[in-house]
Formats: sequence, structure tokens, C-alpha cells
Amino acid sequence: MFTEFITPRFLETDALGHINNNTYGVWFEAARDEFFRIFVPDCDIKKWNLVMAHSSFDFLKEVFWGKQVIIKTAVSKIGTSSVELNHAVYQDGKLCTTGKCILIHYDLSKKVSVPISDSIRKTLEKHIYLLPWSGTLEELEDDFEELP
Repeated sequence: MFTEFITPRFLETDALGHINNNTYGVWFEAARDEFFRIFVPDCDIKKWNLVMAHSSFDFLKEVFWGKQVIIKTAVSKIGTSSVELNHAVYQDGKLCTTGKCILIHYDLSKKVSVPISDSIRKTLEKHIYLLPWSGTLEELEDDFEELP
């Protein structure tokens, strides 16, 4: 599982005073940085080999400016050439937003998907978390400690 800490910026709020729904795509992409390094260790854009096939969000509670958020990212499924990631945003220790994306291992020059190598697959398997996101960070940490 990957963890990213973000301090919401004022510009990410909307007229209702909470974080705008468009912000979550940016936050989740930032939370994928360590995941990207599994596929492209030096993050050289000329060697990039991932494209997004799906992205979705579920808004459970409001998130506000000025209070740090913790984003958890886990691998939930590994296909032949695809990886499904699940994201969770926690603020004040409570689950506020969840998200999912599917990324395809891809040869950009040939415009075709590429099977995920065994070595990358083994690294991805270390980040698998299949349980539903816990309602609090404390519960999530307890769940994570109980995994084999």
C-alpha cells in the first residue's frame, strides 16, 4: 500500500467551501508516483509505458481546505496487461472519498498493450489490499496489521 500526504490548497475549494470534485483526479495521480516507479523507475517520460483506461470517484464526506489529507493507494487486481488501483482519502482520520483507476501497461510507439513482466508482477503483489476501505485510519491500520 502506498501513502501520500497532501495539504489542500485554497484554490482547490469550490463555492460550497469544500474541496472541488475535480481535485481528486489530481490528488490520486500524485498518490500514484511510487506506483509509477515500479514500471518506470527513473520516471523518464520518454520511457513511459502506462495509459489510463478508467477513473472513478465516490464522494462519502466533505473534505476541507487547511487540514491535511492522507491518501492510501493499493493494488486491487493485476491482469495480463492491466492493473486496478483503489484510492482512499482520509481527513481527520475519517474516510471521505474513494476512487478507482485502471492502468494499462502499454507500448506507446506500437499503440498496443504489453503483458506485465513477472518481476513487475511480484512487486505489484506486495501492494495488494482487497478489503473495503475502513471508515477510519485507525481501523485501516488494524486491518493491515492482521494481513498475512
